[in-house]
Amino acid sequence: MYAQRLAAPISRALVARMPASALRVESALASRCLHTTVARKDIDSAAKYIGAGAATVGVAGSGAGIGNVFGALVIGYARNPGLKQQLFSYAILGFALSEAMGLFCLTMGFMILFAL
Repeated sequence: MYAQRLAAPISRALVARMPASALRVESALASRCLHTTVARKDIDSAAKYIGAGAATVGVAGSGAGIGNVFGALVIGYARNPGLKQQLFSYAILGFALSEAMGLFCLTMGFMILFAL
């Protein structure tokens, strides 16, 4: 986008300096192709949605991680009920880390969707 802003005035200045006999159809087409077309905007928006969707796939991984953490808590508590407090503190730590990664992926998805 910034390259287009810089290239358009330069191309106009070059075309203005040329004599009329030097102007060809190819050079006129080359200066016209610097503008963003409707198809280009559609491709950019589609890529933005695909990127945001791919970034939010990590939220599903976060849900699977939370399920594994609490499943391991239940199994550990069933094997040794005396370690309930220590196992629960480890489970809360695992839950927090897994949820933080899920929120990070969700945030990256929204950043791709709305920032670009």
